[in-house]
Amino acid sequence: MGLTGAVAILLIASFPAIFAVTFQVGDTSGWESGVDYTTWVSGKTFRVGDTLEFKYGPTHSVSVVDKADFDACDSSAATEVFSDGDTSIDLTGVGTIHFICPTPGHCLGGMKLAIPVLAAVSSPATPSPSTPSPSPSPTSQQSPSTTSPSPSPPNAASKGVMSYGMIGVTMVLMYNIMS
Repeated sequence: MGLTGAVAILLIASFPAIFAVTFQVGDTSGWESGVDYTTWVSGKTFRVGDTLEFKYGPTHSVSVVDKADFDACDSSAATEVFSDGDTSIDLTGVGTIHFICPTPGHCLGGMKLAIPVLAAVSSPATPSPSTPSPSPSPTSQQSPSTTSPSPSPPNAASKGVMSYGMIGVTMVLMYNIMS
């Protein structure tokens, strides 16, 4: 296999990684008491294929619970429990995932996190020139059934990963052209 074949395999293998994002829960604060995780989640878009990284000390752990146990801060029926201090959790399905710290008093003090997970990023659809989209007049009202929600803007982390991915692809292609 020549250089061109190797480049093609490299590009195909790395394509999903270009779109995946790793989020450090709580950013530099980590998974600790005193962090407002509701505020931390706001403005971020979590998708299937992304990863959550929990960094925490020995007095904390991470429990995956259902909505009712999240609301009650009850970890007795947790589906998964982690206590290694550096836990990475891959987001594999669409829906909301609930996390709490099961240390007594920590969840009640705010160490709880609900992550809404959307479907993985797909290629943007290109509008067909034969079906122009009409713009509504300022005075017209659309019914809720015909109004589609506007897509949420990509978060800064995904923009950065996308940029690095595009730079890498460009460098590989330029190397191939110059050799």
